[in-house]
This record gives sequence, structure tokens and C-alpha cells, in this order.
Amino acid sequence: MESKLKHLELIQGVIDRMGSNSFRLKGWAVVLVSALLILVAREDAGEAAFIGLVPVVVFWGLDAYFLRQERLYRALYDHVRVMEPEAIDFSMDTTSLTGPRLSWLRSIFSKTLLAFYLAVAAAVAVAIVAS
Repeated sequence: MESKLKHLELIQGVIDRMGSNSFRLKGWAVVLVSALLILVAREDAGEAAFIGLVPVVVFWGLDAYFLRQERLYRALYDHVRVMEPEAIDFSMDTTSLTGPRLSWLRSIFSKTLLAFYLAVAAAVAVAIVAS
């Protein structure tokens, strides 16, 4: 049973890191887009405001990747949770895990990512229209 708990702790550590990475990406996205919009406003170059959409798309894709990885490791956690303690091999391989929620495309359109990145994209759109 001790090996099973240790394996679950390892998986939980990965899940925590994925959540932390996602949080950091959101922070960087807001900071970078804000900085770009401030530069565009100072230079009076409204057409350059479209550049603000590039980090939104890039960070959205990266955040979806981390969300997908987090979901994969949550599925692995559930798999290991019901395993017999003798069968524990400390594998962190998630390639055998499948499911509709585990795709990258599905992660892109998750409610949380969609709401956050559409709000940031809307702020860029307002800056484009205002300039």
C-alpha cells in the first residue's frame, strides 16, 4: 500500500505543476497583451494592435496543452487509485489513456479557457476599434 500512496503522490505533484503552469501562463498573457496595447496606444498605431492577438492565441494553445496534460494525469491518478498495490510499477505514461475530454481541441474550448482568453481577445478588439 505504501508504494501505491507514493505513486499517487508523484502523480499529484505533476497535476499540481500543470495547474501552476496554467496559472502562470494566464498571468503572462495579461501582462504581455497589456504591455503591447500600451505601446500601441503611445505610438498611435491602431493597426498594430492586431499584434496583441498573437500572444492571446499562443498562450491559449499552451494553456490548453497544460490543461490536457492535467486531465491526462488526473485520469492516470484514477487508474492507479483502483489498482492493486502489487501491480504498482510507478509508470507515469499516459499514452494508453483515452476519452473525449482528453483531447487538445476539447481543452482549447473548455469553459474556463474559453471565458478567459475570449475576454482578453475582447480587450484587444476594443483597443483596435478605439484606435
